[in-house]
Amino acid sequence: MQDGFITEVGPNVSAPPSTEVIDARGKHLYPGLFDAYSGIGLVEIGAISATLDLSEEGDFNPQLQSLIAVHPDSEHIPVTRSNGITHTLTAMGGGIISGQAALIHLDGWTYEEMALQSPGPLVIQWPEIVVYEPDPEEPSESEPERPTTFTRAKQIYEERVAEIADWLEAANHYALAQEAGLPPEDIDSKLAALVPYASGQRPVLIVAQRERTIRNALEFAEQHGLRMILAGAAEAWKVKELLSENDIPVILGLTQSLPLEEDDPYDRIFTRPGELHEAGVLIAFGTSAGSPSSPWISSRTLPYEAASAVPFGLPRDEALKAVTVNPARIFDVLDKVGTIEEGKVANLILTDGDPLEVTTKVERVFIQGKEASTDNPHEQLYERYLNRP
Repeated sequence: MQDGFITEVGPNVSAPPSTEVIDARGKHLYPGLFDAYSGIGLVEIGAISATLDLSEEGDFNPQLQSLIAVHPDSEHIPVTRSNGITHTLTAMGGGIISGQAALIHLDGWTYEEMALQSPGPLVIQWPEIVVYEPDPEEPSESEPERPTTFTRAKQIYEERVAEIADWLEAANHYALAQEAGLPPEDIDSKLAALVPYASGQRPVLIVAQRERTIRNALEFAEQHGLRMILAGAAEAWKVKELLSENDIPVILGLTQSLPLEEDDPYDRIFTRPGELHEAGVLIAFGTSAGSPSSPWISSRTLPYEAASAVPFGLPRDEALKAVTVNPARIFDVLDKVGTIEEGKVANLILTDGDPLEVTTKVERVFIQGKEASTDNPHEQLYERYLNRP
């Protein structure tokens, strides 16, 4: 490794003079793990609003950039890094068009140093048709956004989808105006930010869970020429052939969680990754993909979310790819990270075993060619109470 990059790989590498040589006999070297959807750096303590940079006022904020909200000194970063995760997609989760996600390295003094790719995908929380039980204490007329009939719920859904379409159409018109020489006083930051996504130059990450919602989002993306990435995807197994036919990659949420419906098989969430892979769908894992409104779920469990799918049909090698090379391919950064090859960013982990195993210890972490500390609050508390008198 030199200047942050991998310069040579192989059994007969000759290190230049004064280069540090690490004796790793008996150890295992892997590319750094990649959390494909998290809130790392944006949320510190869920109960303290001053530490939350998850969302902004309003439902449509395509101009928001997650990168500039990242807090490099977040306590969650060293905890996550100590378990082998060296880079992640971090994203806001509020409103309908939440903003622009960012790919970040989990080490650096400033958010500029941490940037791997920014702007990243545009995050859209796809609307759902939700019917609420009527509240006898509070008539539904006083709360029109909590519909108590399917007809009203569908109407609200259609209105929100129409708003998304209007924003995309406006962005396309704005692009034409830019080409024609838009006066400075007419610059619109929201439309300007939306242009590369509306035109298909950059991908759109659509968060959708239910089968119907996924189908609707996929149809909408096709109609408007969007480069769609599906996130969450609790019921993606129901439309796996459709996703495969349309080459839609999927970012799955937590595997170690309960089924969506009470009458689903107990292992429904565990078998989902294997079913999607078998159908030819490119999958990755993101610890907040299933709960974008709760991104303080610990990213450190990422390798175990992938590992938990292995006994239920996902091949072990594919599980490892789903937290290394697959997200790099999905986000178009495979030329930078995801594998150990010459010319790529030196994000590497040295372990004493398989990183998908709970018993494995990540001994050393390298991010952009520099060794990053594996010290973290969890380790400190463990040592403190282990040595208690």
